[in-house]
Amino acid sequence: MTALKYIAHYPEQVQSQARTLIAQNKLGDYLQQKYPNRHQIQSDKALYQYVTELKNRYMRNVGTLSQVSYNSKLSVLKNALGIHTHQSRVQGSKLKSHNSITVASIFREAPFEFLQMIVVHELAHFKESDHNKAFYQMCCHMQPQYHQVELDMRLWLLWRDLESKKRG
Repeated sequence: MTALKYIAHYPEQVQSQARTLIAQNKLGDYLQQKYPNRHQIQSDKALYQYVTELKNRYMRNVGTLSQVSYNSKLSVLKNALGIHTHQSRVQGSKLKSHNSITVASIFREAPFEFLQMIVVHELAHFKESDHNKAFYQMCCHMQPQYHQVELDMRLWLLWRDLESKKRG
């Protein structure tokens, strides 16, 4: 039986469908057909521009983003696909905020929808710190198919792991 670490918390029916695709060696085909194109957002500067556009479209009253970058040290195994930080500091008579988002470098190779899902998730944390109903409503507002894309992204991570084991 294939260990499904990225989707272990999903219902058994979803896990069973994933196992079937893996057993038939069709998981990669499923993902390639559904998400045929990689994105072109490769530099930190391009990522900053993309994230800022999304933030300005959906979250205008969140402070300016100080930094947005890819980071190769974020570990998918430790459930860190992206990180957000929000700090407020008093400087004189003003309150300065520092907002940043870091995205795991693996998403440079991902389909656009997966990168968007990670960014949407991290942006939503600026409004809602917990993974509660309001948080997921905000995610779905910014990316209507958020839940399906999250599942597919997890399947993509699983597929990448399986492919690397075949090669190595």
